[in-house]
Amino acid sequence: MAPHVSCFFLAVLLSAGCEVITSAEQMCIEKEANKIYNCDNLGLSEIPDTLPNTTEFLEFSFNFLPTIQDTTFSRLINLTFLDLTRCQINWIHENALQSHPQLSTLVLTGNPLVFVAETALNGPKALKNLFLIQTGISSLEFIPAHNMKNLEILHLGGNYISSIKFPKDFPTGNLKVLDFQNNAVHYLSREDMESLRPAANLSLNFNGNDIKGIEPGAFKSMVFKSLNFGGTVNLSVIFSGLHNSTIQSLWLGTYEDTEDQDLSSSVLEGLCEISVKSVNLQHHHFSNLSSATFQCFTHLQELDLTATHLEELPPGIKGMNSLKKLVLNVNKFAQLCQINAASFPYLTDLYIKGNLNKLQLGAGCLEKLENLQKLDLSHSDIEASDCCNLQLKNLPHLQSLNLSYNEPLGLQNEAFRACPRLEVLDLAFTHLHVNAAQSPFQNLHLLHVLNLSHCFLNTSNWHLLAGLTNLRHLNLQENRFQDGNIPKTNLFQTVGSLEILVLSSCDLSFIDQEAFHSLGNMIHIDLSNNNLTSNSILALSQFKGTYLNLATNSIRIVPPHLLPILSQQKIINLSHNPLDCTCSNIHFLTWYKENVQKLEDFEETRCANPPSLQGVQPSDVTLSCGITAVGIFFLTAFLFLLAALLIYVVKFFLRWKYQHI
Repeated sequence: MAPHVSCFFLAVLLSAGCEVITSAEQMCIEKEANKIYNCDNLGLSEIPDTLPNTTEFLEFSFNFLPTIQDTTFSRLINLTFLDLTRCQINWIHENALQSHPQLSTLVLTGNPLVFVAETALNGPKALKNLFLIQTGISSLEFIPAHNMKNLEILHLGGNYISSIKFPKDFPTGNLKVLDFQNNAVHYLSREDMESLRPAANLSLNFNGNDIKGIEPGAFKSMVFKSLNFGGTVNLSVIFSGLHNSTIQSLWLGTYEDTEDQDLSSSVLEGLCEISVKSVNLQHHHFSNLSSATFQCFTHLQELDLTATHLEELPPGIKGMNSLKKLVLNVNKFAQLCQINAASFPYLTDLYIKGNLNKLQLGAGCLEKLENLQKLDLSHSDIEASDCCNLQLKNLPHLQSLNLSYNEPLGLQNEAFRACPRLEVLDLAFTHLHVNAAQSPFQNLHLLHVLNLSHCFLNTSNWHLLAGLTNLRHLNLQENRFQDGNIPKTNLFQTVGSLEILVLSSCDLSFIDQEAFHSLGNMIHIDLSNNNLTSNSILALSQFKGTYLNLATNSIRIVPPHLLPILSQQKIINLSHNPLDCTCSNIHFLTWYKENVQKLEDFEETRCANPPSLQGVQPSDVTLSCGITAVGIFFLTAFLFLLAALLIYVVKFFLRWKYQHI
C-alpha cells in the first residue's frame, strides 16, 4: 500500500500547470523587421496601423481595396515593391502614389480596372516593373503615359488588347520586357512596331495570340533579345514578317491542343532571311523530313525540337557547325544512334529527356561529340546490364550526366571511365545494380554533385563512394541502411569533402555518435522523414553553423546535454515531431523559446503531449514546474504519513525485540 501512496503523492507534486499564449487576431507576417511584410488574403480594406512607416516591400494580395486614393498608402513613403494582386480595385485616383518616389515594382494583376487617372502613377520616379495582367484592358491608351520613362518591364497578358500601338507620348526607350501573351493581337503593322523601335534588345511576347498577318517591313532592322509567337498556326506569316530582323531567341512552338500545319522545307526557308541564334519549334510536325529541312538552320546555336514526333534525324545534315545546344525531348527514338550525332560535331548540350519509346543506348552513338559537356537522358526507359563506358565512349569533356528515372542499370568498376571530367551525375529513381566490390565512381575525381536517391543501393558497401575526393553534394534519399542504423564505420568515410548530405526517408532509427566524424565541411544535412530519436543528436556534435533538418522523426524529449549541439547550428527544422511539452522537457522548451530565430517551419512544430496541449506550438506553452501550494500541502501530508509509518515500524521492531529477550 505504501508504495502506491508514495507514487500518488509524487505525481501530484510534480504535476505542471500549463498555459497557452495565443493571439486570435490575423496579423501581417513580418519577413524582415521594419522592411518586408506579407498581408495577403487577410480581408483587409485598409493598411493596418501595425505596419511600420519604414516598410519597403509589401505583399497585399487578395484583400479589398475598390479604390486607391492619394491617402491609401501615403504614410509608407519608403515602398519599393507593392503587390496588389486581386484586391478588386476599380478606380485609381489622381496622384494615388505621389508619396512613393522610390517605388520600382507595382503589381495590379487580376483587378477589374475601370478608371486609372492620367496622374495616378506620377509619384514613383523609379518605376521599372508594372504588372497589368488580367485587368480588362482593351487599349494601350488606358495606361498612363506620364512618368514611364524608366519603365523596363510591362506585363499586359490576359487582356483584350488587339493593337500594340502605344500613344506617341509613351516612352518605350528603356523597355526590356513587353508581354502581350493571351490577348487578341492578330495583325502587326509597321505603325504598331514603330513605337517600339527605340527599345533595343527587347523581349517581346505574343504567345497565345495566333498572329495571322504582319505587314512587310514591320520588323525590318529591329533587334530583339527574344520573340515569342507561341501558338501561331501559320509560321510562314511569321517568317515573312521577320525579314531582315535580328533575334537572339525565337520561340515558335505550339501546344498539344493546337491544330498546326505541317512544317515543310519550303516554309522553313524563311529562316534564311532572319538573323537568329536560337529557335524553338516544339509540338510541330515535319512533313517529308530530310537533310534539306535543316538548310536554313546552319547559323543556329540552339535548336529545340521537343515533341516534334521524330523517330530519327535524317543522315547527311550538313553545315551545323554553329549548333551548341540540341533539345530532342519527348520524341520517339528507338536507339540513340538514330539522332545521327555526327551531323552536330560541336554540340556542348544534348537533351533527349522523356523519350516516348524505350531508348537503347547502343555503342558509341555519341562518340563524334567530343565537345559535349551536358547530356540529359532522363525519363527514357533506358536499361543496360553494363553501363556506361561503351555507351558513352569518347566523351572526355562531359561535365553533367542525367540518367535519372530510367530502368535498372548495372554498374561495374569505374563505370564512368569514358567521361572522367564529370562534375554532376544524376541517377535518381534508377535501380542500380553495383556488380563490383569497388566503387563504380572511383575515377570521378572532379565530381561535385551525386544524386543517388531512390536507387535501392547496398549502403553496407563501405567502398561505394571511394575515389570521390571532391564530392560536395550527396543525395541518398530513400536508400535503406542495414537495421536502420548508420554505424561508426560506413560509406561516408571516403567523402570527407562533403558539404551537403541528404538522408531523408531512409528509415533510419539510430546514428552512431562517430558516424559522421570524417565530415568536417558540412553546411547542410537533411535527416527528415526517418525514425530518429534524440539519441542520434550526438552524431551531430561536430557540426557548427549547419542547416539541420530533423523534421518528421520521433523526437520527443531532448535532454539538456544535447541542447548545446542544437545551439551551434544555423538553421534547425524540428517540425512534425511528437514533442513532449511537459515538465520532463522543460529545458528544451526554454531553449526553443530562446532560439526561435534558428527554427525553420516553426508553424508546423507542435506539441504531441500532453493531450491538452496537442497541436499547440511550443513557443506558446508556459509551464509551472515548481512546487505549488497544493504540492506543498500534499508534500507535508506525505512527510507526516511517512514519519508516522516510520514510528510505527520502530515501535513494532522494539516490541518484537523485547518479546524475544
